[in-house]
Amino acid sequence: MPQIVGMPMSFVDWIDTYRVFHGGKSKKESGNAAAPSGETTPRQEGGIPDPTFAEKAEVDNSKVRLLRPRIFPMALIVSIGGLIFGYDTGQISGFLEMDDFLTRFGNEPGPAFSNVRSGTIVGLLSIGTLIGAIGSAPIADIFGRRVCIVTWCIVFCVGVIVQISTEQHWYQIAIGRQVRGALVSCYQLFITAGIWLAYMINFGSHTMAGASQWKLPMGIGFIFPAIMATGICFLRESPRWDYRHGKIDQARTTIAKSYGVSENHYEVQREMREIKEKLDAENAGGGKHKWYEAFTGPRMAYRTSLGVALQALQQLTGANFFFYYGTTVFAGIGLSDSFVTSIILGTINFAMTFPGLYVVEHFGRRRALIAGALWMFMCFMIFASIGHFLLEAGRETKTAGTVMIIFTALFIAGYAMTWGPIVWAVIGEMFPTRYRATCMGISSASNWIWNFLISFFTPFITSAIDYRYGYVFAACCFTGALVVYFFLCESSGRSLEEIDTMYIMHVPPTKSTKWVAPEGEDLVTADQL
Repeated sequence: MPQIVGMPMSFVDWIDTYRVFHGGKSKKESGNAAAPSGETTPRQEGGIPDPTFAEKAEVDNSKVRLLRPRIFPMALIVSIGGLIFGYDTGQISGFLEMDDFLTRFGNEPGPAFSNVRSGTIVGLLSIGTLIGAIGSAPIADIFGRRVCIVTWCIVFCVGVIVQISTEQHWYQIAIGRQVRGALVSCYQLFITAGIWLAYMINFGSHTMAGASQWKLPMGIGFIFPAIMATGICFLRESPRWDYRHGKIDQARTTIAKSYGVSENHYEVQREMREIKEKLDAENAGGGKHKWYEAFTGPRMAYRTSLGVALQALQQLTGANFFFYYGTTVFAGIGLSDSFVTSIILGTINFAMTFPGLYVVEHFGRRRALIAGALWMFMCFMIFASIGHFLLEAGRETKTAGTVMIIFTALFIAGYAMTWGPIVWAVIGEMFPTRYRATCMGISSASNWIWNFLISFFTPFITSAIDYRYGYVFAACCFTGALVVYFFLCESSGRSLEEIDTMYIMHVPPTKSTKWVAPEGEDLVTADQL
């Protein structure tokens, strides 16, 4: 399943902006401590006040509230993007087994789908998200986050209308991270909720007569982007985008509102100072970096390659094998109603996201990823062995099918708590600010390329090697554990500057958990080199 699998760059930008449940960055992370009441803020350099700040007679040093009313509606509105994605992912599995959908679009006797057609129907979603992952950042930098999100929500709605209103001879399948706060957690939760909701609606509609079987769940998909497009119109633009485009007062107002404080609050001034310093550093380095610096920058080839590998391995865990083709797989096992099984698995995926949100912050990234990979390795080995040696050998039993479902459920539980959310956590943390957007785009592209390859070629592979396909995913899970153990530094509980320093200083990943930043010394970061 593509979890936080394809987060839009606009969402990442809002995460960085609002820092949900974190009243700003740490001293090391921001480069500036909160201004005590006795200091002059904003900072003065050479006796010249920073021109980006209005002169204030007094600095507001009141405490920033942990729970801020403006945060929750913003989190919900933005997280609808996850619901849209999850819903679109979940409904495809059911469509492939609906009688009317097969009758209208099937191209094999039965009716049935050929391997090419079923792979294309499922894989086109990944192609769209691949294009979006690569192109979203530069487009949003030009037009702004709000405009882009509203526009593409409208496009999505138009696509839904086209799909449910066309006749049989005029049809097409047009299917459209950090995690240091509740906003990403909310987004992660909404993706799994979207998948679960799609399974439930598919179950309720698959017994209907005619095209209503698939048009009803597809039409319901219109509601979510319409709500999101409307809600986004009431949100303010990213303060970083406003600042870059000369709207400094507007950026300050947005930050103040997000913290629920006055515009002369020290947190607001610190935030504005940070934005200015990053922009000044960028301009001093010749403006935006060239794309190839994602490989030539300080230890960037290592990190970019690691990001690409982790995103690929997230897909190669095999989760989408169940989320895209689960209904078909369990129908092949001989279950009387494979839609019920999909609901059970979707419920487990959604429910286990909650303990996953605890795991990601309390057990460390490395430990959780390694344990999760080994757990999924075990589950796939048992699933594939039973499927091949019992079912494919003509000894199909109810017990064998039940055991396969149990280990599928255990696999999904492990994925939802570890590799689903945590990969996106480490991807958002390992890259320095200067290169983050580019590197995340490259890493996301890897995710979607492998998403497409798995979704398209799965029908062909399962036709050739049956359930032994599970051994491929098991091997990839074991490889994932090795990659994390030997190459990934522990980032849990560290500032972004500390993480950057670990990679630049070549701290061995196996010793990174106990590494302590040198006290009294400035951290060496890529943005300074």
